[in-house]
Amino acid sequence: MRQASVGFHCPECTKTGAQKILRPAQLLRPLATQVLIAVNLAVFAVGIGSGLQTRGAIIVDGGLLARGVTASNQLIGVATGEWWRIITSGFLHANLVHIGFNMFVLYRLGQLLEPALGRARFVLVYFVALVGGALGVMLLDPNQLTVGASGAVFGLMGAAVAVFRSRGINAMDTGLGAMIMLNLVFTFAIPGISIGGHVGGLISGFVAGWILTDAGPRYLKDPSVTIGAVVALGVVLAGSAVLIA
Repeated sequence: MRQASVGFHCPECTKTGAQKILRPAQLLRPLATQVLIAVNLAVFAVGIGSGLQTRGAIIVDGGLLARGVTASNQLIGVATGEWWRIITSGFLHANLVHIGFNMFVLYRLGQLLEPALGRARFVLVYFVALVGGALGVMLLDPNQLTVGASGAVFGLMGAAVAVFRSRGINAMDTGLGAMIMLNLVFTFAIPGISIGGHVGGLISGFVAGWILTDAGPRYLKDPSVTIGAVVALGVVLAGSAVLIA
């Protein structure tokens, strides 16, 4: 017999009832993160293989722009009805370094956030941050052709701050705070980086994460209502980006 916290157990029962401690990452593989990375890489690879990336045609056709004119004097941009640019621009990248950095940060943040939020809510935050970054671009650089997943990635940073905050952890006491500060310095210091996209994504991601992990459970109670609130936030951000353009 083996002594237990309550009475005694036989050796067979002890072996059967032995507990195994699992880390969050073992409970939920970051599958959504991997799919998002795969989609971004696939779009970039197709662009390279078709020659559209080299000529810049795929960026002109799908990049975020309020209004512009092509070499053939054709009007393009969100203001002309091409609203899909708000989404497609988030899956296009200027070069290998651009996509490599964004996908690396997406992978690291996905390992942290996807198990904490769940796959569906993680993807929801990603797209809310993506359209929030697009709104930031429309506000600050509407006529500058903009591409990249960095708005959504910054949004995941913001959501991570909200998750830490809901658990009583100060993000500045972790590596996340330093990472955000360093990336913001690069954003404002290096020409050619979209300030509106990064800041808009960061704020939108934080608000979405705050609703999911703090405001929703505290005030809305019902998880479906909380999800609906975040979806509504994304619709408002996307609609605002279209209207401003």
